[in-house]
Amino acid sequence: MKQFALTLLLVVFACSLSGQNLKDLYQKTSIKLVPDKQYAAENNWDQVFETYYDTLYGKPMGNRKSLLVLPDGSVVVNHAYRNYYSKFSPDGKFIKEFKVTKSDGTSFKKTNHIDGIIDGNTFFTGLDNMGNMLCFDFDGNYKKTLKLDYMTKQMIGLPNNKIAVVGWVIWADKFRDFIALVDCETNEQKIIWDHFTDRCALDEHCKLFNYSYAFKERGAIGFQTMPYSSSLGVAAPPKIACTGNKLVIAYPTTGEIRVHDLDGKLVAKDQITWAENYISVEEQKEIQKKAIDKYKSLQNPRFASWVSEEENKKAMATILSEMEADLAKITDPIPIPLFSTMMKDSDDNLLIFEFPKEQNTNQFHVWIYDNQGTFVGQSSFVCDNYELEINPSKMVFHDGYIYALQRLKNANGVPLRLVRFKLE
Repeated sequence: MKQFALTLLLVVFACSLSGQNLKDLYQKTSIKLVPDKQYAAENNWDQVFETYYDTLYGKPMGNRKSLLVLPDGSVVVNHAYRNYYSKFSPDGKFIKEFKVTKSDGTSFKKTNHIDGIIDGNTFFTGLDNMGNMLCFDFDGNYKKTLKLDYMTKQMIGLPNNKIAVVGWVIWADKFRDFIALVDCETNEQKIIWDHFTDRCALDEHCKLFNYSYAFKERGAIGFQTMPYSSSLGVAAPPKIACTGNKLVIAYPTTGEIRVHDLDGKLVAKDQITWAENYISVEEQKEIQKKAIDKYKSLQNPRFASWVSEEENKKAMATILSEMEADLAKITDPIPIPLFSTMMKDSDDNLLIFEFPKEQNTNQFHVWIYDNQGTFVGQSSFVCDNYELEINPSKMVFHDGYIYALQRLKNANGVPLRLVRFKLE
């Protein structure tokens, strides 16, 4: 990757925490994530994360968890489709499960995952089906409800009591992706960027490579399983991070970087200049052939548990027929996004992760820029003990360490762990 002059005009806010100089570490070609063996050592993970075995319509859902790190180093973990959260002390010890409670002491019947923190003391959740976002304190006491009239991909709290939102809506003939700022006091919303995608173009594109095996085989991280194209913004939504009192927006499909102040004013923009990645025709065909062979080799495969055996056989035969038809339609390379995800470390440096070049290597290439927008270096994250999942909802920097929800290799029982990594 080439350096690019990312004149972000970010506020200098460098600090050295936990005795680790992160910028010096980033000069190394490989950074090992080493687990702190004392952290969370007393927890019984089969009990703490018993929801790991949750299913929905027969599909595993237990790994659909995320974490937030509180200012004091405590951690809160979300459990998908559960009406409670787990809290851990700064040393990783499980403390309790808690719910959102009203002033009369009763609990909400349904709450969503906690998405972020505002004002340093208030959680806000993801949206329910009616667009409601709950706000409550660190003890679960309800404060207020904010309301949005669109769907969201990512939300982060900003220092000025606002929430930055990656939103999207479906129009009659278009998808609209946008970035909005939500005022937590007034619920007023300001859109600072948007992009429209023609629905017909997306539907036509989705007919080919419908099963997204390319991205499963390549170990894609931080994305839903959808086809991707430079012309289809909805397929690879923007990524956001707040660093140096600036909102940084990065666009995986185009490589554009935009920097806004906390009120939404554009102050700088630049362009990622490393070469676009493609899945070649040959690679697509090989992946599709493997997927077809895998389906054919399954013993008594079930398309859905709620249909009859005869209907199930017809459905599986239809899927195989469509997959084989898709194989014949593969004629062009497919562009993939320039990066998979973005996060900031505890020194306000930005880390931009590439898609893995090989599957099952447990190695993730990352490009680092400091809080002045200067290129720091290229490195790789590796780990011997855990199957790394690189995602801001699974990994959070705090005081120079990485707090993460990751699966332990060769574990007995529940493999999911809350772990604190030191970077070496």
